[in-house]
Amino acid sequence: MRVTQPGAQPSARGGADIFTGSVRVDPLFPLRPPSRVSGGLVTFEPGARANWHTHPLGQTLIVTAGVGWVQQSGSPVQEMRPGDVVWIPPGVKHWHGAAAATGVTHIAIQEALDGSSVEWLEKVTDEQYRR
Repeated sequence: MRVTQPGAQPSARGGADIFTGSVRVDPLFPLRPPSRVSGGLVTFEPGARANWHTHPLGQTLIVTAGVGWVQQSGSPVQEMRPGDVVWIPPGVKHWHGAAAATGVTHIAIQEALDGSSVEWLEKVTDEQYRR
């Protein structure tokens, strides 16, 4: 058994290569084989968002604060609020982030397949984001 105290792992700024805007990632738990699951607390400032991406075994988001948006490719943008649980099926192209005027924080949980838990794709354009 392991108890990890808050702040035991340093926060990281979300890289400009996979995020637009100001994003902070606080690791919660890393992948520890034989488990394939990892999780982090991700905070998006207003207007910030992840690039389009997919997860080989899906992803679960648990919204803890603020108001955000999530979109599956080819579907309308959906709002997410504290208490919402969003499940993204395996291989589904999607993005998530803050609403235009409000930041959002969520816990992101995903599983790795063959050592990878995400495939990062192109940026979400301002036109796509504002729909």
